[in-house]
Amino acid sequence: MIRVAFALALTLAAAAGSADGATAPATGPVATAQALAVRIVYPNGHVVGSPAASSGSLSGASYSYPTDGSIVTTGAVRASAQATTSTRAAAAASSSAADISLFDGEITADSVSAGVSAATSGSGQAGGSAHGTGVVHLQALGRPHAFGRAALGDWGELSIASHSSTRSGVDGTKNFTGVSIALDLKLTAAHGGLPAGAEIEIGYTEAFAETAPPAIVTSGPGVEVGDDPALLPPTTEPLIGVPQVIEPPLTGGTYDYPVYGANDYSDAYGSSNGGASWQRGVDIFGQLGQPLVAVADGTLYQVGWNHTSGNRLWLRDTQGNEFYYSHLSAFSTLTSNGAHVRAGQVIGFMGDTGNSQGKPTHLYFEIHPVSMLFLGPDGAVDPGPYLTKWHRIASLSFPVETGWAPTVPGTIKAPDPAATLVGSSDISTASGLDPASLRRALHPRANG
Repeated sequence: MIRVAFALALTLAAAAGSADGATAPATGPVATAQALAVRIVYPNGHVVGSPAASSGSLSGASYSYPTDGSIVTTGAVRASAQATTSTRAAAAASSSAADISLFDGEITADSVSAGVSAATSGSGQAGGSAHGTGVVHLQALGRPHAFGRAALGDWGELSIASHSSTRSGVDGTKNFTGVSIALDLKLTAAHGGLPAGAEIEIGYTEAFAETAPPAIVTSGPGVEVGDDPALLPPTTEPLIGVPQVIEPPLTGGTYDYPVYGANDYSDAYGSSNGGASWQRGVDIFGQLGQPLVAVADGTLYQVGWNHTSGNRLWLRDTQGNEFYYSHLSAFSTLTSNGAHVRAGQVIGFMGDTGNSQGKPTHLYFEIHPVSMLFLGPDGAVDPGPYLTKWHRIASLSFPVETGWAPTVPGTIKAPDPAATLVGSSDISTASGLDPASLRRALHPRANG
């Protein structure tokens, strides 16, 4: 999917005819975007699906393929894409579909959505992020799934909230291609009227941005001055002030998924929170009182409450990577400032505290790799690619008299046993990314 900057030839031709010491004009940056609610790719490359958007928005009441809907049927579908270029390039794409059914109900979902963006910066960088990707009430072969991968018998594999990106540079340009797909089904054997090797993508989005080629300064016709940009190393540094597109490795041991039990997932990382603010984590939806576990061995700090996050805490693993949990209904009795915990131990319970009151119960979760902490809040990376790979706890052992189980519809199960309900002064001005807060947790002052 990587595009090549064809404008280079034009730049070189202009440089060859310039006067001594002149600066040849560079062509501008490039941006493209594409979105489809439903996209089916045959092994020979033939593509069918709902209408594709490359500029503006498209919507429809439903979509079926083939006409009888035996492979795909949906309710309302929507796709939008836009790209702008000036001194900077920006592209964004989003798509959604409701009431999805694949292969006559073998796979169903209430709704899916996906989004991706790409842009160039004034400093000559190119980057982007996935955002708004989510799947609601997905059932595959009779089993619920939130995200990750699911095997489909001996005939296929389903990827949920799939993100991929590529970055490259050619002759001084830098480009970024991002693809986000809500549901990506790949057939390993013929099934339901499609051949092996076919792919069904529900909620397909793609965005591309490339910087302008640099101006070429000459000291005579056709003679370049300075370093050859092709000899410069590729840029792998984090971007400042924008969502990150790199995924630094975490080396603190085995990582566990932070929520025990069934849950729904929405990856809105990188989406706008209004103004210049953007979302730095993901929402994992579940039930009131659902256990939350430590994702790694480490130390807890900034355990407390504030108006925005409600009950919240930070976990720092043994390698210095930091993880943020917020909107908890309560904390486990294991949880306190400076407490050392092991991966998989229950440290809290899902809730709707802070500014999430009245909204669906969920955990808001961020990842801050140690290599990115120097950026402060902007060092948060997209948790989605990490969460899809982390181990899920199959059973729990913690001091609750009857354990935790999903609630019966119409009832409420709040985390009273083995939980600490925190009431404290507002500490909203304290930042979990402040190294001093961790030192205070490890070396608390004596009372009095």
